[in-house]
Amino acid sequence: MSITMVDLSDPMSSAEFAALDTERLSEIAARHQRLAEFLRQEDFSALLLQQPGNFTWFTAGGRNERGGATGTTGSLFVTPEARVIACTNVDTAQFFEFEVANMGFQLKERPWTEPRSTMLTDLCRGRRVASDTGFPGTTDVGMRLLSLRLPLSDYEKTRMREAAKLLTHAVEATARGMVKGRTEAEIAGEVSHRLFKHGVQPERIQVLGDGRGARFRRWNFDESPVQHYCTISAVGRYSGMFVGAARTVSLGEPPAALLKAFEPAALIEATGIYFSQPEWELFEVWNRVHRLYEKTNVEAEWRLADQAEIVEYEFGAVPLMPNSEFRLTAGTPVFWHPSVGPVLMGDTVMVGGNGIEVLTASSEWPVVPVLVKGTRVGVPAILVVNVS
Repeated sequence: MSITMVDLSDPMSSAEFAALDTERLSEIAARHQRLAEFLRQEDFSALLLQQPGNFTWFTAGGRNERGGATGTTGSLFVTPEARVIACTNVDTAQFFEFEVANMGFQLKERPWTEPRSTMLTDLCRGRRVASDTGFPGTTDVGMRLLSLRLPLSDYEKTRMREAAKLLTHAVEATARGMVKGRTEAEIAGEVSHRLFKHGVQPERIQVLGDGRGARFRRWNFDESPVQHYCTISAVGRYSGMFVGAARTVSLGEPPAALLKAFEPAALIEATGIYFSQPEWELFEVWNRVHRLYEKTNVEAEWRLADQAEIVEYEFGAVPLMPNSEFRLTAGTPVFWHPSVGPVLMGDTVMVGGNGIEVLTASSEWPVVPVLVKGTRVGVPAILVVNVS
């Protein structure tokens, strides 16, 4: 079987040059150099990338998904000298005119009537190839690629800040407009609309109305109307990176049960945020958080739901666990979402060399100041909306 390789990185016209994203091009080149060094050190001749997170990371924002979650449209075959997209004729135009336009990629293409796996098998034959999926004939190095994706570069931090701003606005604007009797599904639909409108892909939306979260920690939403209060939590993806936030709104005076659960939840989130420090291993952070569950007399609550995870191009690849030895470094983003009874908190932070940056902080939402080791950490308060 013969496969034609086409170089689509031809010299550009002056009009094309004006539109070239040189910052993104430099990012891709730096990532290619990083992978090339990895291949040389591990004695591989190439790396096959098929997972959407790795594809987006290497292309600095390009996507290889069809419809968000219904399969992939192309693969990356990276050697120390070349970066090649392998796809069918259906997807070539979108890749090279939109996803990676003028970014120095080459093409290996087959008709859509032939399985892409056949082409990938031919590419890998006779070579020592690593992959992120364990594709037949390759060595699976998927778990090791996280160390190449982290810490985030300045380019990536800027885009994650943009993502956090857009997602936080979508959640908070929806919460501020809450009215009694709206269904959880209607609220989720508004959040989705606000996210899609600004290019953020909704990955998870939770609308926990009237204490439902106390029973179902991973509840999404249904047609139930919200009568008294709810928490809106969303995880979105922007430029390939994940970010999450949650906010609680009360329609009128918050009930006593909500306020009682909110106090320990706020202390726990503030503690998690504060101790997300460079060079700390996750189990050390967990020990501090666990201690707060004990001190606030809600120790059983941590067993009911997960608490936090590293977020970047893959959501939840590294969860916060009592025995996790993953070491935080400056430039690592963490999504904190502890829960106590009906209260679900939620903020994304960036571990920094000079302190924690709360990416999802907002000047338009009330904040509860919590002192942790003498440092003020602001966590989102319950927003009270007056109803007639």
